[in-house]
Amino acid sequence: MTILRPALADSLRALKLSGMLETLDARLAQAHGGDLGHLEFLQILCDDEITRREQVAMARRLRRARFDTETTLESFDFSASPKLPAAQIRDLAALRWLQGGESIILYGAVGVGKTHVAQAMGHLAIRAGAEVRFHKTSRILADLAGGHADHTFDKRLAAHVKADLLILDDFAMREFTPTQADDLYELISQRVAEGRSIAITANRAPQDWYALFPNPVVAESLLDRLVNTSHQVFMNGPSYRPNKRPKNPSVKTEPSAVK
Repeated sequence: MTILRPALADSLRALKLSGMLETLDARLAQAHGGDLGHLEFLQILCDDEITRREQVAMARRLRRARFDTETTLESFDFSASPKLPAAQIRDLAALRWLQGGESIILYGAVGVGKTHVAQAMGHLAIRAGAEVRFHKTSRILADLAGGHADHTFDKRLAAHVKADLLILDDFAMREFTPTQADDLYELISQRVAEGRSIAITANRAPQDWYALFPNPVVAESLLDRLVNTSHQVFMNGPSYRPNKRPKNPSVKTEPSAVK
């Protein structure tokens, strides 16, 4: 076996089966101990390779998502605010809305955990194999504005439409310019038309967004497409941020970016 092992390792690398290579010694020990038959040995090596590939693919999707922080729903402390709609959020965690091309809107006061929950939904989507992108709304608008300047608007828009789930954080923070309103219309209308989901976090309730658009016709058309295909989650209660601060009171830090 020691004579054949280097050649086998080279073959596994050439076939891009490093998952098998990483667990080969352990599986051989199991086989020699009589715990695995020939077919079981081969099957479990294949399973090891599949697991490795799934882990690598998930890590890549997480990097591409560009989350502010990698948060999960399991790490969210619902007990910190009993007023939060925990049952509704846990129901949304089943991702039926994503499978149906629907969207979610998380709105409420500053600091109640909207961004944490939105990113956690994105993390769940990535675990399920989806491509996710996270953006501050101001930054995605700045990116689209750059497309007008260098004539790459269509290319940039297509990139933002492509992901299975687009998370727009801090939506409706301030009034939109006419160009920003038009860009949002193009982005949202194309995503809705293609059945691609959006998750939005906002301090303002959806009914208060209309006044932020300079053109009421654009506002009505855009928000009608978005709001009518969305699950609205009102997140009420005390700030979640104090629960994220370091326990040592002698250390002064800036509050974390949980919204």
